Amino acid sequence: MKSPHKYADIVRVKPSPAKEKAPQSLALPGQRYVARQAILDRAQNVFGYEILFRNGVEDFFNADPELAARSTLDSSLLFGITTLCDNRRAFVNCTREVLFKDLITLLPPSQAVAEILETVEPEDRVIAACKRLKAAGYLIALDDFAPNDPRIPLCEFADIIKVDVRATRPEERAAMIRRFATPKCKMLAEKLETPHEFQQARDMGFTYFQGYFFCRPELVIGRELPASRVHYVRLLEMVSRAEIDMVELEGLLKQEASISYRLLRYLNSPVFGLSLEVKSIRHAMAILGEREMRRWIRLIVTVGAAEQTCSELILMGLARARFCELLSKHVQSDGDLFLMGLLSVMDAILEVSVEVLLEQIPVEREIKAALLGQKSTLQPLYKLMLAHESGRWAESSEIARSLKLSDEEVATNWFQALQWAQEATTGV
Repeated sequence: MKSPHKYADIVRVKPSPAKEKAPQSLALPGQRYVARQAILDRAQNVFGYEILFRNGVEDFFNADPELAARSTLDSSLLFGITTLCDNRRAFVNCTREVLFKDLITLLPPSQAVAEILETVEPEDRVIAACKRLKAAGYLIALDDFAPNDPRIPLCEFADIIKVDVRATRPEERAAMIRRFATPKCKMLAEKLETPHEFQQARDMGFTYFQGYFFCRPELVIGRELPASRVHYVRLLEMVSRAEIDMVELEGLLKQEASISYRLLRYLNSPVFGLSLEVKSIRHAMAILGEREMRRWIRLIVTVGAAEQTCSELILMGLARARFCELLSKHVQSDGDLFLMGLLSVMDAILEVSVEVLLEQIPVEREIKAALLGQKSTLQPLYKLMLAHESGRWAESSEIARSLKLSDEEVATNWFQALQWAQEATTGV
């Protein structure tokens, strides 16, 4: 965090020398047109991310392989590897040409996983490439593995085998686990969409899991929030009002010890460089002011409420919130678009339906409609956020054009939002 006003900062990406020398046609796609999807372990901790390139990796290597490789992987992934993968594993899709040219080796073996696509046949040159990668210390994953997969000869090199739960039957998945799962080779279930599917895959013996199951709340009985989450929702409701009752807010903060502790620790950190120690909630509120207090509480509520759930939800929610805020000037709205992005994952964090959540928190009508999937002036921005996050590039481009945005503007703002989310959660 570079300044005490971290919530107002926009992270500017300074081009590297390599990028500045590269042709524009290579630098733009390679620099920021990437998305990521989390890969979680059995405890729902993030193990790594599959990195999704626009138009696929191979498209960037059709001219001069060395120049193209360095303008995409070197200037993009290495430059933004911390932002993209938060020092976790980066699963990079590998076609046969990427394997033949050892392009994955531009990334460090401690972070990169070579994910061999289902279109790659196990010919001699592919096997030789796998041997080179293993000798260099890289992990190898086989993508979209199926029963009677032609890549069975590559299994001796595989550290991870990915199985699409949408394309296989339960009995087929069980048979593959019995045959291929070993202490050396872990099984990964992908395309999981619900918590129930995650639980089934975990019970079956899968080690890693990929999909949007962690973004969806479990079904709840009744119309009430869990008692442990009430304070978080009350705080969100309070800072979403047009006017805040600061006395009431102070009282509520004092009731939530963990939030009070984070607030005081935050203000007494070296980031602020205050000469006097901040010992009370009232003093802290006076220093921050109303605007920063709103933003800070939303951040802390997100972090605190997600402590018992997947940490990826925190980054996802804050990145979405910042992305919507950065693009707010391109839509007509009097609402708080930071709040719209944040609420898009708050149902999963608080483990309630979005309908129940919106009953508790006052939001502008157009924001509420967008969150509920109804017609809204903010629906294009909301859909753009989801499309770009998941790497649906054609849909993202189409929506961007309707908002008079270039693909470059969307990609740059998303990358900045992701950087901001990671900076904002440091130390809280």
